[in-house]
Amino acid sequence: MRVRYSLTFASGLVECLCFAGAVFGWASLVFVLKTEGFFSSLCVNATGVNATQPLDCSGQDEQFSLVFTIASFMNNFLTLASGFLFDKFGTTVTRLCSISLYTVAALMLAFVVPAISNMLFPALSLLAVGGIMLLITNMQVGNLFGSRRSTIITLYNGAFDSSSALFLVIKLLHESGISLRSIFLFLSACSVIHLLRTFFLMPKKFIPYPLPEDYTYGITCGGSNRAELTTEQSTAEKEDEGMPLSQATSAKPEKTFRECFLSWFFLWHLLWLSVMQLRHYFFIGTLNPMLQHLTNGEPSLVSQYINAFAITQLCGVLCAPWNGLLMDRHKGKPRAPGQSEQDADLQAAILSLFLTALQCLLFSLCATIPFLPLQYLTFILQVVNRSFLYGGNAAFISVAFPSCHFGKLYGVVMALSAVFSLMQYPCFAVVKGLLDGDPLYVNIGLTLLSLVAFIHPFSVYLHCRRAAKERASS
Repeated sequence: MRVRYSLTFASGLVECLCFAGAVFGWASLVFVLKTEGFFSSLCVNATGVNATQPLDCSGQDEQFSLVFTIASFMNNFLTLASGFLFDKFGTTVTRLCSISLYTVAALMLAFVVPAISNMLFPALSLLAVGGIMLLITNMQVGNLFGSRRSTIITLYNGAFDSSSALFLVIKLLHESGISLRSIFLFLSACSVIHLLRTFFLMPKKFIPYPLPEDYTYGITCGGSNRAELTTEQSTAEKEDEGMPLSQATSAKPEKTFRECFLSWFFLWHLLWLSVMQLRHYFFIGTLNPMLQHLTNGEPSLVSQYINAFAITQLCGVLCAPWNGLLMDRHKGKPRAPGQSEQDADLQAAILSLFLTALQCLLFSLCATIPFLPLQYLTFILQVVNRSFLYGGNAAFISVAFPSCHFGKLYGVVMALSAVFSLMQYPCFAVVKGLLDGDPLYVNIGLTLLSLVAFIHPFSVYLHCRRAAKERASS
């Protein structure tokens, strides 16, 4: 079983790294789509200096931004349905839906042509939704590794972020002469690998936490998965009693989903995620026109910075585990008298939440300064912050709320933050219209908004301090 655990972990890491979050490499794919002529009919002649008539492609940029806005919204909003689907039907059903969506999306991108550019809207949305569903089913793999649970969860989220470099690979392959059709047909064929992993290296339902002894899963040649069946039955019994698996031995009833959803913890966590996610989405969605503005439209220089941005995205898988190690640093150490495991987990999460908010503030400040060479530092801060943000989001939900509600709460927080992230499109419209392509004032506003994220770690700190005082007085 140790070999199977290791194969499940390694193959899940490759799956997240190479496929799941490809949509966030949009800036690289936009560069390719522009050269192919997508939405080129929206470029119009504009009178320039000395009566020249350069092309004004702001309409084309706005349409590409809308494609990414809708895809990123669907990526988060439909996580709500994905979370409920996962909690209700388990891993196999969720993954089969995910693989179907991802395959259809890859085939649509393989056969889309500039004459039907609007086909990019459903294609990118399906690619985004299929990818996030793969991530949801993979995060439970952390349950196999006990004390390193948060580290594995954040590592997978970091791999999800790094998979945005897939579109950089596609850009480089396209520049070397390989057609987009061949590339996306290959990606659709890779679904066979996802199917094999679903049946042989993933459970039919769930991986429980804590892990029972002799737990097994997946199709086994010449044997049955009695351990998994027993675990599923015991899980069902505990759910009927209103108790999560992680508290099976406790007589104390856990919070209901409604109580979790209406708690201040959930509200501040939602706000923490939403303001930073909006900052990242606006930056990614406007990166191409921003670089054109800073480089005065020099194509080779824009391409150079787009490649640098995409390459830095590969580092997400290296940055994210540090956040997990921060949250797991107390594991194996003696707890304070009367301190529960959840209280210890929450106390360890304070530093992670604060550092994530601080990183976002620094990243936003660098993105606001209109100095081209500084954008290399912006790219680095962006990938570090993004890897901390999504890994920390999933890890915090797993430690702050009952495990039986993880899929639903993760889906709700991602869906509601997606609604908030729709503000990126009116922000982009303001930049293109009122500000003549200069995002300075919008960037200043988003930087000030990011300060709201510091409320969450402060609220968790106050909760832990109150809990410590109650333990001392009892």
